Amino acid sequence: MIKLGTNCNIDKSAVLGYKPDRKIASDKLIIGSKAIVRTGTIVYLGSIIGNNFETGHNVVVREENNIGDNLNIWNNSTVDYGCKIGDNVKIHCNCYLAQFTTIEDGVFIAPGAMITNDIHPGCRFFRKCMRGPLIKKGARIGAGSVILPFITIGERALIGSGSVVTKDIPAESVAYGNPAKVRGSIYDLKCITKITDRPYKKKNG
Repeated sequence: MIKLGTNCNIDKSAVLGYKPDRKIASDKLIIGSKAIVRTGTIVYLGSIIGNNFETGHNVVVREENNIGDNLNIWNNSTVDYGCKIGDNVKIHCNCYLAQFTTIEDGVFIAPGAMITNDIHPGCRFFRKCMRGPLIKKGARIGAGSVILPFITIGERALIGSGSVVTKDIPAESVAYGNPAKVRGSIYDLKCITKITDRPYKKKNG
C-alpha cells in the first residue's frame, strides 16, 4: 500500500512501492506532502518519509527506513534499509548510506561520501553485529569521505574531503586525513574568501 500526502510531483518513470525480496514488518510506503520524486528514482515499500521529500535522478531508497521532513537526496545516491534520518538533511550525489545508519537533523553529506556498516565482512555472524555510524545534529561530511561502522560523529563536526573516519569525532571539531584526526575546532576556521571573518559562530557567540 502506498500513501501519498498532498501536492506531490512524481515523475512518470519513478517507481514508488517496489517490493523487497526480504520479509518486512509492513508493506506500506508513506510519503508526506509536497514530495518531488524525479526520473529513475525507486522507493521501496516499508518506509515512512516526511514532508518535502525531494530526490534527484536515479535515487534508491530501500525498505524499513524512517525519514523526517525536508530530505533532499541527489542523483545516483542510495539509502539502504533500516536507516533513521532526521529533519532537514541533505545528501548530495553518488552517496551510499549503509543499513542501520542513524543521521540526525541538519546533517550535510557531500558528493561521493560512503557510509559503511560491516566491521568484519564475510563473518558468519555479520548480520548480528552490522551497524552504521551515528552522525549527530548539524555535522558535515566532506566529499569522498568514508565513515566506518560504529563511529559517532559529534554535533556540528566537520569532516574534510577524502577522509577515512575510523574513530569517534568530538562535537564542533574539524577532522581530516586517512585515518582522520582531529585538527582543531570549527571556530578556529577562517573564511578564505574574506566574505566573513569566521564561517562558524558559537551558538551564543
